[in-house]
Amino acid sequence: MSKRDFLLEIGTEEMPARFIAGAAAQLREKVENWLEGQRIPYDKIDSYETPRRLALLIHGLAEKQPDKDEEAKGPAKKIAVDEAGNWTKAAQGFARSNGVDTEQLYFKEVNGAEYVHARRLEAGKETVSLLPALADVITSMNFPKNMRWGAHDLKFVRPIRWLVALFGAELVEMEIAGVKTGNVTRGHRFLGSQAVSLQAPTEYASRLAEEHVIVSAEERRSLIVEQIRRLEKENGWRIPMDEGLLDEVVHLVEYPTALFGTFERDFLSIPREVLVTSMREHQRYFPVEDASGQLLNHFVTVRNGDSHALENVAKGNEKVLRARLSDARFFYEEDQKLSIDSCLKRLETIVFHEELGTIGDKVRRVRKTAALIAEKLGITAEEARQVDRIAEIAKFDLVTNMVGEFPELQGVMGEDYARKAGESETVAHGVFEHYLPRFSGDQLPVSAPGAIASIADKLDTIVGCFSIGIVPTGSQDPYGLRRMAAGIVAILLDRNWTLSLDELWDAALSSYNEQGVSKRTSDEVKQDLKDFFALRLKNVLQEEGVRYDVIDAVLSADLNVLPVLLQKAKALMNAVQSEAFKFTVEQFNRVNNLAQKAEADAVSESLFAEDVERALHQTYVSVAQEVSGLDDQKRVLETLSTLREPIQAFFDKVMVMAEDQAVRQNRLGLLLRLSRLIYGYADFSKLVFA
Repeated sequence: MSKRDFLLEIGTEEMPARFIAGAAAQLREKVENWLEGQRIPYDKIDSYETPRRLALLIHGLAEKQPDKDEEAKGPAKKIAVDEAGNWTKAAQGFARSNGVDTEQLYFKEVNGAEYVHARRLEAGKETVSLLPALADVITSMNFPKNMRWGAHDLKFVRPIRWLVALFGAELVEMEIAGVKTGNVTRGHRFLGSQAVSLQAPTEYASRLAEEHVIVSAEERRSLIVEQIRRLEKENGWRIPMDEGLLDEVVHLVEYPTALFGTFERDFLSIPREVLVTSMREHQRYFPVEDASGQLLNHFVTVRNGDSHALENVAKGNEKVLRARLSDARFFYEEDQKLSIDSCLKRLETIVFHEELGTIGDKVRRVRKTAALIAEKLGITAEEARQVDRIAEIAKFDLVTNMVGEFPELQGVMGEDYARKAGESETVAHGVFEHYLPRFSGDQLPVSAPGAIASIADKLDTIVGCFSIGIVPTGSQDPYGLRRMAAGIVAILLDRNWTLSLDELWDAALSSYNEQGVSKRTSDEVKQDLKDFFALRLKNVLQEEGVRYDVIDAVLSADLNVLPVLLQKAKALMNAVQSEAFKFTVEQFNRVNNLAQKAEADAVSESLFAEDVERALHQTYVSVAQEVSGLDDQKRVLETLSTLREPIQAFFDKVMVMAEDQAVRQNRLGLLLRLSRLIYGYADFSKLVFA
């Protein structure tokens, strides 16, 4: 089959860096799906993206669809022909739908009955005639934010300025928003030609490289890293590269050249986090450290251009950064004049949520919830005092100049300002810790007071949103409630705290009920919270390598105490490998199935007619007493498993559904007690054995 390479390029105004990688992946996926749907074979696809273009180079694209030869099955013979042997309307319709004459129909036996069949032959179409439909693929793309331009109805990430569609040397004609395809692309906006003619798809990357455009994002990344490492080596520096910032810089430039600049040393008196954030967020600069990790008065930036007149570029960047850092120093110095008490008063005027009150209201709720958690944990009086102070002042930095300028520094500045205001080290660091973890994989609070404040703060937000009907659905989670719930789970597991989720929910709900803002009953809120946290726990267990059926088993029982839940899952993961445990679960399931018929769990020893009944009851009492005093969930499972033989003996010798109603209910009552004990550990019926 003949093949040609195909190039598709969409040229635009500069796209936001954060959209580019997703847009490139989306274009590739849509085109791959289109090719599959059109039955057009190809060898491989290379994807390219820069701030001004999205492109695909499809290698070895077949010049023609394969011919289609299919056998279609139609109605049964008794429906396809009438008594006279003529084709019925059903058969005629089947023939028309498959593009054949009735003379071409034939019968084949399928599962002992004859059905009419037709062979449908369809010649493959020329690929070049199908490719113009890619215009619809392009216009179907979606983005976080769209633009419309001119008089066009099309919404796209940025205005389209040129299109290239080459199938080998042949131009594929299509038009989008008044822009027609051609074989002319554009080089670098300042260093390259604005009309770069292409004779073949495979020369795309090399021709643009001559025009100062590196179309491969991975190649640009490698160049940036290589250049930064060279600066490190030449100057004896360490340049930490934040992956998020690196990704953004890669998609800000078409031709990267790394350079460094310098700022005044006295700016180093500003906290490191402020300097780094100013450089990163405002200017997309990389900070520079010495060998010991101390911040230096240098920065690294990446120019969208070549190495010409780098000194002038560095000076320009230094001038801009100097202004940014001067602002930051002014904000920092002005913030020193604020007292914590004055900041707390201003929190009363800042709305947390229009239905849940101000930040001041939130602070009061969090203090109460944190106090209840501290009481449940039985911490020392000094730690309880620290918890209360952290909860009281945790939000004060929200009204500072620095956090107003850099919201991502909330907590960071709070810790610094609290320490300067004379707060203890535990309290000052707790102000920062109460935001932890901020994202998946982030650090967790180190101190117990900080961890309690973190749980209380996150819990207040989650419960408050649920109480007024804001429950995340699908991908919608504008308040980041999933992240907060995952943070609570991570802290509880990390500290091995045996607080039950019910206790936590009740603690937070009590404050909202007192405030009188909840729109729903506590039971409704708690049911949604249970479902919500169960999904977070499922993710945790999956990350621990727990099987899906084991996850279902432990979550179907009691998910209240998280360290216990994790222990149960690990114990079950070990147990399900044993053939003997399979038999144990079978006995447990027999108990549970019959227990559903019990009217009550009343048991009278005087109604036992068989020794095996008495033996099972005695074993039940002994096991129930033993497991109630055990914390090790592996030992609990081993102890429960000792019920297997008495259960088997019971079923071998006893007719549960006896004619005597009292005896029957007594036996069912015993099974109900057993079932509650066993299935209080996990729902063993969820386990799957080979």
